[in-house]
Amino acid sequence: MTTLADPVPGGRPGDVDRATALAGELSGQGVHGVVLSYVDTAGIGRVKTIPTAKLAAAAAWGVGMSPVFDTFLANDSIVTTDVLGSPDGDLRLYPDLDHLVVLAGQPGWAWAPVDRITQEGEPHPGCGRTVLRRIVVEAAKRHGLTFRAGIEVEWAVGQGPVAAGEFVPALHGPAYGATRQVELSDYTADLLAAFAAQGVDVEQLHPEYAAGQFEVSVGALDPVAAADRSVLVRQTIRAVARRHGLVVSFAPAVFAQGVGNGGHLHLSAWRDGRNLHSGGTGRHGMTAEAESFVAGVLAHLPALTAVTAPSPASYLRLKPSQWAGVFTAWGHETREAAVRIVTGTAGLREQAANLEVKPVDLAANPYLALTCVIAAGLDGLTSSAPLAEEITGDPARLSEREAAARDVRRLPTSLTEAVEEFRADERLRSALGSVLADAVIAVRQGEIAAVGGYDDERVAAAYRWTY
Repeated sequence: MTTLADPVPGGRPGDVDRATALAGELSGQGVHGVVLSYVDTAGIGRVKTIPTAKLAAAAAWGVGMSPVFDTFLANDSIVTTDVLGSPDGDLRLYPDLDHLVVLAGQPGWAWAPVDRITQEGEPHPGCGRTVLRRIVVEAAKRHGLTFRAGIEVEWAVGQGPVAAGEFVPALHGPAYGATRQVELSDYTADLLAAFAAQGVDVEQLHPEYAAGQFEVSVGALDPVAAADRSVLVRQTIRAVARRHGLVVSFAPAVFAQGVGNGGHLHLSAWRDGRNLHSGGTGRHGMTAEAESFVAGVLAHLPALTAVTAPSPASYLRLKPSQWAGVFTAWGHETREAAVRIVTGTAGLREQAANLEVKPVDLAANPYLALTCVIAAGLDGLTSSAPLAEEITGDPARLSEREAAARDVRRLPTSLTEAVEEFRADERLRSALGSVLADAVIAVRQGEIAAVGGYDDERVAAAYRWTY
C-alpha cells in the first residue's frame, strides 16, 4: 500500500528507524546507492541519487532539489510562470520507503519514488505525486471510493550504437509475430526476470505492431503505486536493454508516420470491495455510477489530452484508424474508441472490469494523467452525467449526422488546440491546483515554441530519444 501521509521534517513516525534498517539490508545485498525519482511537468523522469548510508537522513530531512524543474521542457530549456521557473528556492525530496526496490537491471542500485515538500515542511504545489495522493484521499472521504489502475507501456527497441539521432529497429519480424519474440528472446527473458525480482506483477509481454515495438502490461494497483510502477517499469526496460547493447524509445512517435508508442491507462472504481464496473444494471454490467464516471471522462477528454498527450510528437500518434482513440466515443472492447469498456472474461469480471483511456502516451507524467482522469470521472459521477450511446467499429466512418447524434467529436489535432481546451476546463485545472495547472500550460506552450516551423519528421526526431 502507498503511504498516504505527507512527509514531514524529521520524518514520519517510524520512517527513520525503518530507513536505518533498510540501509543495512541494502548494504548487505551489495547496494551502494539509491535513486530518488520523480517526473516533471514535461513528463521527463528526473533523479537525484544518494549513498545507501544516507537513506535514513533522506527519510528524516529529505534531499535538496530546485523547484525550477517544474518548468523544464523536454529539451531542458526553462520557461516560467508567476510562481515557478526562477533560480530561487529549494525543495526536499522524501523517499517513499513502501516502494523502495532493489534494481535488478542496475546492480548496486535501489530505487524509490519521492514526494516533494518545501523547506518549511509544506507540500510542494508542483508535486504531481502529492496531487494524485490528495485526489485519491478526497475520493475516499467524499464518495467512499477507491481505485485500481494500471498503465500499459509500449516501447521501440533499437540497435545500438548507431549514428546520432537515428533509430534502427533491433528486430524485423511481423507485427505480434513469433519471430520477434525469438529475435529478442534473451533480452525479454532477462526483462521478465528483472521484473519478478523487483516484485512487478507482469500480466503479459509481447511484440507489438510498429517497428521494433514491444508492450508490457502489469497488474493493477492503487493509483499512486500504479504511477510509481510505470516509472519503475520504464527504468527497468531501459537498463536491461543497455546491458544487451540495445537502445529503447518510449516516444509517442519514433517516426513521423505509422503507429506510435502508447501508454493506455486502465482504471476501475471500487466501493466496499465491489467493482462498480461489474455486476450493475447498466450497459455491459456497469453500475449507474460507473456509467456517469465514464461520461465524465468523455466530457473532459479534449482538455485531458493536454495532460495525457502532452508533446508535439503526441499528435503524430493521435491519428484516426490507428487504435489511438481520437474521438470522444466509448465502446465495449472497441479499440478505436477513446474509452474502451473492458468487461473481462466470464468468471473474472468482478475483478477484471475496467475502463481503458486510449489517447495517452508515455510523454505524460503518469501522476498528472491519473489525477486528471480521476477528476474527470468524479465530475461525471457527482453530477450523475448520462452516458451517450456507445459506438462499434471505427468512429471515423460515422457520418456527420451519426457522429453528432452520438456526441462523437474529434479530439484536438495539435498540442495548441489541447492547451486551449485545458485552459478552459476549470475542473481539471482545479484538480491540479493553480500552480501546477499554470506550469502545465507554460510547459506545453514552451514545447510548441521549441518545434515551431518543424515538419513532422523533425518533430519526431526532436523527441525520439527524450522519452
